[in-house]
Amino acid sequence: MAKQGQTSGQRHEGKSHDSKGLEGLTAAASEAVNRTPAGKGLPPVHLWNPPFCGDLDIRIAGDGTWFYMGTPIGRPALVRLFSTILKREDGKHFLVTPVEKVGIRVDDAPFLAVEMQNEAGDHGRLLRFRTNVDDWVPCDSDHRLRFEMAADGGLTPYLHVRADLWAKVTRALYYDLVDMGEERMVDGQPMFGVESGGEFFAMADAKQVRDAV
Repeated sequence: MAKQGQTSGQRHEGKSHDSKGLEGLTAAASEAVNRTPAGKGLPPVHLWNPPFCGDLDIRIAGDGTWFYMGTPIGRPALVRLFSTILKREDGKHFLVTPVEKVGIRVDDAPFLAVEMQNEAGDHGRLLRFRTNVDDWVPCDSDHRLRFEMAADGGLTPYLHVRADLWAKVTRALYYDLVDMGEERMVDGQPMFGVESGGEFFAMADAKQVRDAV
């Protein structure tokens, strides 16, 4: 199998195992998920440290679409299954089971936040986001929003989902966040941001946000 750090040309041998690797990975992932006790959430990938078995030709595009060997994976259940065994280490993304770890490519963030609910929580407003794999994530101190400058000069929000895995928030939801935003003093500076789960998530200074929108 290919070793970590090899170029695409050097991974030819690893790619010849892609079909078997994908089938084996699917079976191992299904077994791991089935062994996770009901109500215990996602498989405990943080406890698994199997050997690295090279890279699979799987890519998650910037719009959240999963590709295998250049073709979109058209089975939502399979995408959902693989999303439960995602792990990030040293800036690289992997699919991990108890018996193997394979590298994949992620263009931007592995998840996409596609829906938002505005609820009343114990600490005021609580925003909840649904990802493209149907996970609901509360926006709070454990699941923070961060904002990065986009290529067009605007801002792109990202929501922390779990264990250094992030969801890019869609542009439409970004505008909803701006609509409910407010100005507050942060470290002596007036900042524009949004409150959720008792936390204030600053986007930028008010003028910068107005210019971006």
